[in-house]
Amino acid sequence: MQKIIVLDFGSQYTQLIARKIRELRHYAEIHPYNFPYKKLLAEKPAGIILSGGPHSVYEKKAPTVVKELFASGIPVLGICYGLQLTAHLLGGKVIASEHREYGKAALHLKKKSPLLLNVPDDQTVWMSHGDKVDKIPPGFEAVATSLSSPNCVIQNSEKNWYGVQFHPEVQHSKYGKLILKNFCEEICQMKPSWSMKNFAKSKIQEIRELVGDHRVLLGTSGGVDSTVTAKLLHDAIGDQLSCVYIDNGVMRLNETAAVKERFIRTMGIPLHIVDASRRFLKELHTVTEPEQKRKIIGRLFIEEFQRKAKEIGHHEFLAQGTLYTDVIESVSVKGPSQTIKSHHNRVAEVLKMLEAGKVIEPLKELFKDEVRRLGLALKIPREALFRHPFPGPGLAIRVLGELSAERLNLLRKADAILIDELKSTGYYAKVWQAFAVFLPVQSVGVMGDQRTYENVIALRMVSSEDGMTADFAKLPHEFLGRVSSRIINEVKGINRVVYDISSKPPATIEWE
Repeated sequence: MQKIIVLDFGSQYTQLIARKIRELRHYAEIHPYNFPYKKLLAEKPAGIILSGGPHSVYEKKAPTVVKELFASGIPVLGICYGLQLTAHLLGGKVIASEHREYGKAALHLKKKSPLLLNVPDDQTVWMSHGDKVDKIPPGFEAVATSLSSPNCVIQNSEKNWYGVQFHPEVQHSKYGKLILKNFCEEICQMKPSWSMKNFAKSKIQEIRELVGDHRVLLGTSGGVDSTVTAKLLHDAIGDQLSCVYIDNGVMRLNETAAVKERFIRTMGIPLHIVDASRRFLKELHTVTEPEQKRKIIGRLFIEEFQRKAKEIGHHEFLAQGTLYTDVIESVSVKGPSQTIKSHHNRVAEVLKMLEAGKVIEPLKELFKDEVRRLGLALKIPREALFRHPFPGPGLAIRVLGELSAERLNLLRKADAILIDELKSTGYYAKVWQAFAVFLPVQSVGVMGDQRTYENVIALRMVSSEDGMTADFAKLPHEFLGRVSSRIINEVKGINRVVYDISSKPPATIEWE
């Protein structure tokens, strides 16, 4: 199969490159920037993309590639840091820019280029850099400029070497997807043939070869990610899979009953249900720091899995529904990305099993929308696939501060009202993620001519494509007012509702 290999230099956007290429029906894989050159050649890629990254090419220990890569005959596209590295290695000069470019910028085309085929002469692109190419390498020409980057797009069309200073992979670069399409189809001569059906087929075969006649233990929350993982594994190895649902006491209202119905009756996948809610809440009760909450939940998950695994028989592998957004925000497995926060599926116990090659994560390089398309290819019911994302630590990170049964009960009811209103009005499918947050503050109110001093609920609803960036959902004031009124009137103990209007970045989608 024809493929593009993306070498990761630590950009938070690296996976978006592969995602956009897959949307164009071309297969793409991500490997670390120091992926062995001989192995890279053995993969026989149709093209190579060098990602962006946080470093400067003139630093002493800046990540790099072997110069032989450019003599391989394989087309190369450098993005941001990748452009600068290309120029640096091939005889150009990179310097710190006097005027850094972050955010939207105007790009102007000077010359024709197969990379910019059918792209307008003037367009908006997304920049994120502090260095610039001051001198282009011999054999190159500048084909597009921006206000602060006279060498914003460079090419050596004879050698099929290209570089862009902006990020075509982000949605803010209006014609970025077309530029990636041109690289794949005009320069690398690829034909669109990849699909989620092909991905499912290859993953099923990969799982069968890895597992052999061993058994796999999957901990499922019943959410989209673990449901798709369960179906993929069950299609691959059938009864060798044991699915365990841990009721950790921080799930949504009536969630356990809904998961049982979905797995056993709808999909025909056996499910072991463990009620460990008392144990989780006991250990979480006095914990206020979110990272500690995540670590406790992750540790208890593993302990409960191990206990249940011993009960139902030995399992050689642990499976998880990890997505790329989980991985890149905790630690990059492909390059030197910067840590943002840890996740329950990257706690110490799991990391040890990962090192031993005993963890199966078939979705770890997919985004949420791709997981849903994979689920459709696996014939999972739509209502199970198009639920909003739900964090592994559950409501533990949506009750800010100290957990208690009372706070969880208030949050569950408020959250259920929000989701009910979203579904009844048709807004649920238009919002990428929506949930309620319990704030550890109390406010003064008036109910029935009496003064109240009760709790506050924050509503968080965002629009997004993949969870990497997000904006608050612009829902009608009438809708927000109705949700607020219902929560305050129906949930005794809440007297104020606020709406979160922050975007990601700088905020994250979850509060903790």
